Order: sequence, then structure tokens, then C-alpha cells
Amino acid sequence: MNCAPTMRPRLVGISGPLKGQMLSLSAAELSIGREATNDLWHPDPALSRRHCLISCKEGESEESRYTIRDLGSRNGTLVNGARVEEHELRHRDRVSLGDSLLMFLVREEAFHPEGSAVELAETTELKLAPTMLHPEDALYLQPDRILAALPESDRLARDLNTLLKIANGIGAIRDRESLEWQLLGMVFDVVPADRGAILHFNQGSESLDSAIAWDRRLGPGVPVRVPSAVVRRVLSERAGLLVRDVKMDESLADVQTRAEPRTRSLLCVPLTASGAAIGVIYLDSRDPEQRFDKNHLEFMTGVASLASLALENVRHCEGLQEENRRLRSEINLEHNMVGSSSRIREILKVIERVAPTTATVLIQGESGTGKELVARAIHCNSQRAERPFVAINCAAITESLLESELFGHEKGAFTGAVAQRKGKIEVAEGGTLFLDEISELAVGLQAKLLRVLQEREFERVGGTRPIKADARVIAATNQSLPEAVQAGRFREDLFYRLNVVTVTTPPLRDRREDIPLLAESFIEKVSKKCKMRKRRLSPETQAVLMQYDWPGNVRELENAIERAVVLGTTDEILVDDLPDALLETSSSAASLAAKYHGAVKESKKQLVLNALEQADGYYVDAAKILGLHPNSLLRLIRNLGLKSTGRPGNLPPTAN
Repeated sequence: MNCAPTMRPRLVGISGPLKGQMLSLSAAELSIGREATNDLWHPDPALSRRHCLISCKEGESEESRYTIRDLGSRNGTLVNGARVEEHELRHRDRVSLGDSLLMFLVREEAFHPEGSAVELAETTELKLAPTMLHPEDALYLQPDRILAALPESDRLARDLNTLLKIANGIGAIRDRESLEWQLLGMVFDVVPADRGAILHFNQGSESLDSAIAWDRRLGPGVPVRVPSAVVRRVLSERAGLLVRDVKMDESLADVQTRAEPRTRSLLCVPLTASGAAIGVIYLDSRDPEQRFDKNHLEFMTGVASLASLALENVRHCEGLQEENRRLRSEINLEHNMVGSSSRIREILKVIERVAPTTATVLIQGESGTGKELVARAIHCNSQRAERPFVAINCAAITESLLESELFGHEKGAFTGAVAQRKGKIEVAEGGTLFLDEISELAVGLQAKLLRVLQEREFERVGGTRPIKADARVIAATNQSLPEAVQAGRFREDLFYRLNVVTVTTPPLRDRREDIPLLAESFIEKVSKKCKMRKRRLSPETQAVLMQYDWPGNVRELENAIERAVVLGTTDEILVDDLPDALLETSSSAASLAAKYHGAVKESKKQLVLNALEQADGYYVDAAKILGLHPNSLLRLIRNLGLKSTGRPGNLPPTAN
């Protein structure tokens, strides 16, 4: 028997990752889950690989022939807010799977996943005094009062049980829209409402931020009109509001339209966050026999309290997820680049924007400014991060060898080509090819590289078959390519192909505020490499580092720090430990510090010479006179340029 009726049943995604998707229930069994082998699937981590199964039973009516069965999923399968193992689906049942909410439909009807529109109907202030319920008076928010009332009220016990189900049903949902739809459906199962809406307002104003609504009788095509006076009153007093008989209040007459049945009663309760009212849950009824009462207001006040907490948790989780993504992005970027100056922050922002794309990037900057670090950061934060990052220096290899390095060669292509060899472009397949010093690339190779960028293919040296290239190209140069183009040393068309996105790395002298951070980073790096105790910069040394112009940029700073760490003799890195070039070329602002340390250096020399003279040139005896370890004196003699002082036979062999 074919299970599919004329009006074909279906599951329609209302919110969450599966929003807008539809599963037609035309087979005997249909599966839903995270794996692509399911009939309806999505890589939502909240879904299990095989989450649930929908089965069709023969010989049953369309209304009861379909059953949903949970397949031991991690987060469970919920129908109308209740967790189920197996459940017979009915028309308009709401099925919650992972972070998605779906609706089961049997009868053919116009269906809009977005639900009804919400209209705030302008009304005058309420004429009659409605029933108001403040949080401190709400029964369901007072545990002691609930326990005292339990034996007297069957309805109270039922409502509490429903509140517990709602709390369990919405507690695990992490998508705000899904949570609101699920909440509205569970409320409809308990409160005799014909229409419902959940409205959110911008903090501190009455402007609507978002809203969902549903009309159970007229369907999604008819807007749900919510009286503005009711909303204003609820928001201003942070209290639930009940109007038992709408027709008794003339101010609510404007809410009705001729096309709509008359509303008989309504209630509205506030949604709060951090003590402020940020939204409302609105319900109304058209049935004169099913008007809302004080118990409904009590119940909805409890629901609103649960919903406020759940929505606040969702917002908090969304904020944490966004913060986590931002921090992960920053960590990945800063892992390769040290600094907090405005110039570095600008580069990090560019990297963050360009990394997820496939655009070709040209990095400009002086030697030693970290161009390769920028290239690696782009690669590490891209979708190609798991594939190779291949770097090649175009200035370090001769033209004949560079062609083979880039494009590879076939066996016998030239003398010495005893086997086929892949080039850097092939090795970087699916990853990133970094071409450093691109301005030094020979003109003949520039034409071949242009073909790679334009046609995404190349040929090996000695080969005749084109090979597809799928490598992102990042180029770097310390020269002006526009000037090289004008001088005829660089192809203009290749320049434009490379110059899609340009990043300029600043020289160290233009970001001096990063020097202390860089120095500390290099001290830690060298200390670990040399297995030495970590030392700190003296204030005078830091002042000299800050004043130096650093023509070699970050690379020169790293070398200076490594020398100071290795040759230093104290717990602090002193000016004496730095290369002489730093003191000789420091600006006048550092001249006083240099003069001071020069005088200290001369005093040290004199002390060592006097000690050696008293010890008659004997190295070990001189160390005793100075109160130093012999090895410390040896390092001091080297640093002071006194290696030849003393008689050769009296100094260790390494000191001669």
C-alpha cells in the first residue's frame, strides 16, 4: 500500500538550521539526522548522526498513520515541548530536533514558516482597570505559597506539572527563534488562546526589535494586532495584565477589524532581563465561553519568568559563541604577530577579512618587518589551513633553478633530471604558495606565473601536458613594484594580478610601542632555546631599544636580544649587553643613558685590570679578589674587550 495520501503530509522547518526545508512523507520510513545519508540532514552539532525515524503505518487514517521514533539521540526528540521515545504525529504537531523546530502538516493549506505578522494597534489608554499581577505577588514565583496551596487545588498541580514540562522543553534549545516558537506552541496546549505573539523591544525604547505570532483559527496570512496601550502598561509596570472582557473597555475597540472575529479577553505578561522589561508574551481569545481568568494570568507569569531566563541564557550563549569566535580569530592571528600598536591592529583586521577568501594578496614592507608572518597568518586563518604552506624566495635561487623549483620538471628535461619532480606550485595544491621577494623574479618566469594566476594551470619543465593549479598565491616584496613596472623590470599585467589586496607591514621605527612586547617575546624564545633562566630588561636598556631606529627592523631586534641573553652576566639585560651599534647610532634622547653606561663600562674595565695586576696576571686569583666566579670573570673580560689582558699562561685556553 502506498502510504502517501493525495494531500501529501510533510514536515516543514519553522526555525533554526532547518528553517525553510521541507520533507515530504511519501515513503514507508524516513530518517533525520546529521549524516548526509539521512533523508533530511543538516550538519547541526545538536543533531545526532541518526537522530529520529518517521514511519508510516498501513491501514490508518491520514491523521494518525505517521509515527516519529527517537533513535537514542543525544539531545532527544521533542513533540509539542515534551520529550518522546515514540509518538503518533497529528496535524500541526511541533517537532523539536537539535536547534531546529519543524511542523507536521497533513491537510493542504497555505503555510508560511515565518508565521503571522505582528501589528501594534494604536489605542488610547485603558478606560477600565485591568487585573494587574506584579512579580512579587505571583503565586508561581513564590515556592512557599505554592507548597501551601498544593493540597487544595488540582488545577494548581496540573499547572505546576505543565511549567515543569515547559522548563524541560525550552531549557535545551540554543536558538532564540526556535525557543520562541516552541514556547508559543506549548502555551497553546494549556491556555485557551486563539492568537499569541512574543514581542521583543530595543532596550530603553518602545521600538519593536523582533516578533513572532500565530493565529490558530485564521492561519498565518492574517496579522495579529496587539494593542499598544496594553504593551506600554506591561512594560512600564513590569507586571502581567489581564482584561477578562474586552468589549467593556472602549479603548480596545480600535484593535478589532471588520474582517476579524471579536476578541473577548486578553492577557499580556512581561519578559525581563537584568531587571528591565525587554518584551512581552501576548495572548487573546475570541471564545466567549473560554475567557481568561486570574489563574491563567498566574500561569503565564510563571511561564514568562521561565522564558525570560531561557532567552537570557540563549543571548548569553550567543554572546559567548561570538566572543569565542572573535578570540579564536585573534589568537590565531596574534600567534604569529606580536604587538598591540594601531598599525598592527589594522593589519590584523585586514588579515581577518581577507583570510576566508581566495583573493591574491601582495605584502609590501621593508626587510625584517614580518611579511612572511603575515602570509602565514592569512593561511592559518583560511579554509586552506589544513593544506600545505609552501614558501620560496625568488631572490635566493638562480633563474634556471627557480623555474624547476616553481613548476617542477619531467625526467630527462635537462642534464641531471634523472626523475620526475614536482614543483612548489604542485606541492602547495589546495594550500598557499608564498613568493617572497617577487620583484626579483626573472621576466621570463613572470609570464609563466601570470598564466598560473589567470588560467590556473601550468606545465612542468620539459612537459607538454597542462596541470591544474589550486594554490592561493601570496607575494611579498621590499621594493616598489610600480617603480619596477615603470623601469621595465616587472610586468604590468602581473602586477595587477598580484595587487588584488595589498598589506603594508610597517617598519619597527613606526611602531615603537611594540618594542617592549617584541623584546620580551624574543627573551622568552631565546631562553627556552638555550635552556637559560629568563632575564628581564633593565629600564636603561629598554630606553635605548626604544630610541634606536632599527634599520634591520624586527629581525635586527631579535638578533640584538639573542646576543644580549647569551652574553649577559646578570639577572638583568644591561645596555652593555647590547651590540655597540645600538649605542653608537642612538638618537640624542638616549645619549645621556649611553654616556652613563659608557662610564660604567670604563669603571668595570679598570676594576678588572687592577685585579689582574694584583693577582700578577693569574685569572683565578683575580676572580677571587673581585668576589666573582672564574667563569663570570671570563665572560666579563670578553664583554669588556679585555681578552688579551693578562699573561696567556694564566688564562684559560678559551680566553686567549
